[in-house]
Amino acid sequence: MKTIGYEKQESNSVTSQKTLLNEFVEEHDDLIVYDTYIDDGFTGTDFNRPSFQTLLEDMKNRNINCIIVKDLSRLGRNYIEVGNYIEQIFPLFNIRFIAINDFIDSFKNPASINTILVPFKNLINDEYARDTSIKIRTSLNGKKKKGEFIGAFPSYGYIKDSRDKHKLVVDEVAADVVKKIFDWNVNEGLGKIAICHRLNDLGILNPTGHKKLELKQNYNNYGAGNSYTWTPSTIRNILNNEVYIGNTIQGKRRTKSYKIHKIENVPKEEWVRVDNTHEPIIDKEIFEKAQELNKRDTKVSQKTKELSVWAGFLKCNDCRRAMNKKSSTNKSGNKYEYYICSTYRKKSNNLCTKHSIKLENLEKAVLKAINLHIDLLIDTDKIIKQIKKSNFQNTKNENIKNMIITKQKEISKISNLKRTLYEDWKNKDITREEYLEYKQKYENDIEKLKNNIERLQNEKQKYEIQNTKNNEWIDTFKEQKRITELSRDIMMELIDCIYVKENGDITIKFKFKDEFKRCLEYIENNSQK
Repeated sequence: MKTIGYEKQESNSVTSQKTLLNEFVEEHDDLIVYDTYIDDGFTGTDFNRPSFQTLLEDMKNRNINCIIVKDLSRLGRNYIEVGNYIEQIFPLFNIRFIAINDFIDSFKNPASINTILVPFKNLINDEYARDTSIKIRTSLNGKKKKGEFIGAFPSYGYIKDSRDKHKLVVDEVAADVVKKIFDWNVNEGLGKIAICHRLNDLGILNPTGHKKLELKQNYNNYGAGNSYTWTPSTIRNILNNEVYIGNTIQGKRRTKSYKIHKIENVPKEEWVRVDNTHEPIIDKEIFEKAQELNKRDTKVSQKTKELSVWAGFLKCNDCRRAMNKKSSTNKSGNKYEYYICSTYRKKSNNLCTKHSIKLENLEKAVLKAINLHIDLLIDTDKIIKQIKKSNFQNTKNENIKNMIITKQKEISKISNLKRTLYEDWKNKDITREEYLEYKQKYENDIEKLKNNIERLQNEKQKYEIQNTKNNEWIDTFKEQKRITELSRDIMMELIDCIYVKENGDITIKFKFKDEFKRCLEYIENNSQK
C-alpha cells in the first residue's frame, strides 16, 4: 500500500483512521487496497486538497472503483459538495462509496446512501466547520487585539520566545543586519538597490535563506526559488515594517469565508495595530526618517557616493516635479552647478520651463531663511510662557473629564434601574414582555454611553499628547542656533520642501509653519486684550 503524505509526522487522527480502514479491509475479502490518500492538516471545506485531487485522477483513470472513509466528515465538510460527489460524481464513474461509522455502502446497501440521514449529517458536518471557523477567528482576533503574535514565522530580525510562542524576541544575527539596512539608508543615503548590492556582495543571506539555512526552519517563500539573494522589494518591506520599533500589526489579509479560501487584502484602517509589544531593534526617530526618505526621490551621487543635501527637497514650483542637478562653465572658465526642472530637461520644454537656479544662490537663500526663523525665535522664553499661560488645552481637558464623569454616573444610574427590573417582574409589577423590552433598552443605552466614554477618552488623550508636544518645534529651532553651513540633518529636521520659481526665487515650506503661525497669532491676539 502506497501512502500519499508529507515528510512531517502525521497526526494521531490520521493514524487512527488508517488503522480503522485497514482493519475494515482485512475483514472484507472483496476489497484490495490500491492507495491511501491523506490530506493531513487541510480543511475539509476545501476540495482542492492535493491528495484528494490525486484520488479524483485515479478515479477518472479507472484505477479505483471503491472509496472508503471513516465517516462522511472525512470526505468533506461542505454540505453541497459532499452531496454532489455522493449523488452524482461517484455514481457516474461507478464508484462504490463506503463510510464505515455512518453504515453507508452504496453497493451492498444502496438505500443507505439515499436516506434523509445522509444530507442531514452532511449539513451537521458543514455547520460544525462553520462554528469551528467562527470560534477560531474569534480566538485569534482576541489574541491580535492583545498584541500577541499569531503568525507562523516572525519578521526577519525576530524569533518566537521559546517560553511563549505568541511573544517575539530579538534574533541578534538578523537584527544586526536590519540595523545596517536602516543605517545605510538614513545616514549614508543608500537606496534599495544599492543596499541590495552591498548585502549580496557581503554574502549575507536574505530572510528566506536565514530562516531555512541558519535557523533551520521549515520555511518556504513561494516565488523565491533557491536564490537567497536580496531584492529591492525585501529592503522596502523591512524599511516600512513597524515591527522594528516594537509594534505588532496583524490582520492585513484574511480568507473570504470558511468555505471560500481565497486570500484577500484587508483595508489599512481595519488592521490590528498594538504598540510596544516587544523589544524594538530600531529607534523611532531613525524609523521615521527612513519613512520620510522613502517619500522623497533621493539618489546617491555616482561620483562622490554621497547623498546630496538637496536630494528629495527641491521641486519645480509649477509642475511639482523634482529638480535635476547640472554643471556648466561661465565665460571666465569657472565651473558652477545649478538645478533645472526635470520635466523641462527630460520630457519637453513645452510641458514646463527651465526654472533654473544656481547652487550658490540656493544655499544662500535657504541659509538666510532658516536663520531668519531662528532670529524670530530669539525671545523663545516669552513664547513658551505665553503658550503655558493658555488655559485652552486645560479647559478642554477639564470639560472632557467632566463629560466622562457625567456619563459614568448615567451608566451607574441605568445599571441600578436594570437590576430592579427583575424584581419588578417577579413581583408582577411588570409583564415578562415589558421586562425584556426595558432590559434591552437599558443595555442599548449603556452600550452607547460606553462608546461615548471611549471616544471622549481618546479625545482627552489626543489633547494631552498635543500639550506635551507643544514646544518640540521651538526646541528644534533652538538647537540649531545660528547656522553657517547647511547639512542634510538640518534639512531633514526643519524643511519639508523647497519650490523653485521660474525667476530663480524660492518658496520654502517649513515643517513647523502651522505651529509657528499659530503661536504668533496667539501672542498677537493676547497682546491686544
